[in-house]
Amino acid sequence: MTVTLALAGDTMLGRGVADELAVSTDPDTYLSDGVRAHLAEADAVVLNLECCISDRGTPWLSPGKPFFFRAPPQAADLLAEVGVSCVTLANNHALDYGYDALLDTRAHLDRVEVHAVGAGADEQQARQPVVLAVRGLRIGVIAATDHPLDYAATPDRPGVAYVDLHSGVPSWLTDGVAALRAEADAVLVTPHWGPNMTPGPLAYIRAAADTLVEAGASLVAGHSAHVVHGVAPPVLYDMGDFLDDYIVDPELRNDLSFLFLVTVDELGPVRLRAVPLKLEYARTVLADGEERAWLGRRFASACADFGATATWEDGLLIADMR
Repeated sequence: MTVTLALAGDTMLGRGVADELAVSTDPDTYLSDGVRAHLAEADAVVLNLECCISDRGTPWLSPGKPFFFRAPPQAADLLAEVGVSCVTLANNHALDYGYDALLDTRAHLDRVEVHAVGAGADEQQARQPVVLAVRGLRIGVIAATDHPLDYAATPDRPGVAYVDLHSGVPSWLTDGVAALRAEADAVLVTPHWGPNMTPGPLAYIRAAADTLVEAGASLVAGHSAHVVHGVAPPVLYDMGDFLDDYIVDPELRNDLSFLFLVTVDELGPVRLRAVPLKLEYARTVLADGEERAWLGRRFASACADFGATATWEDGLLIADMR
C-alpha cells in the first residue's frame, strides 16, 4: 500500500496574512485553485506553522529579535479547510507572544482536529510525537528546532522541543525516533534547523540528517532557510516557504518554492513530486514561465550536488527517493 504525503515549509499566517484573515478565511484568498488541487491529491498534509495562533499575549522580550508573528484564531480554521493534518510548532516563532499564546495555538489546532508536534505545555509534550493513521499506514511525526535556546520547553515551562545540533543530535531525539519507528510504519522527522537565507545545508545539518536516518527516520523534511535546498534521499534539507508576506531576496528568490508530494509505503519514501510555487503577498500560486524554469534549474542543480536527480515530468520535478 502507498500513501501520498504533502509536505510544505514555513507557513506564516501572522502580520499581513493575519490582516487578510480578519476579513476572510476563504481558502481561495490564500492559495490558488492549482495549489489546492495538489494539496487535495495528498492523503495527509504536514507543514511548519511559523507563528502562534492566539488573540492574547505580548511580544517576547528578547534583545535584537526583529519579528513577531501571531495569527488570529480563525487561522486554525483555514488550515483545516485546506486539509492540513499536522503542523510542527518547533521553530523560532512559537513563543513570539508568550506562553499563553503558545497554549492557545495548541488549543485552536485541537479544536479543528489538526495535530501539533514540536512545542507544548512542558518538555514532555513538546517532545511528544504523533502517529497519523493514513489510509491503513501509520505515519509517525516528530519535530525539533535548533533555535532559539530561550524558547526551549522545560519540565515545568511551555516551549519548543529544542536541540543543540551543533553538539550533535541528543539521545532523547534519536531514542524517540527509534521508538517511533517500532510503533509506526514510517517516521517523518521535521526539524527547524540552520540560519535563514542560506543556499544549501551547513555541515552540521548534513551530519544531523545522517544521524536521524541512522536512528530510524524514514524521511527527514527540514525548514528554516526560507530557501529550498536539494534532496539527498531520504532527506529534504529545506522545503523553503509556503505562505507568507516576506520581503523577497532578489538572488535567492525565497518567493519561489515547492509543495512536496511524497509517495510512501511500508518501507519508506518511494517517489517525490515537487510542485513549483510562487509566493505573492499573503497568497501562493503555481509558478509558471521563466520563474518555474529558474526554480527547476536551481533545484535540479542542488539535488545533483548530493548525487540525486530531479527531472521534469508533467510540469512537476520528480526524484526517486530510494
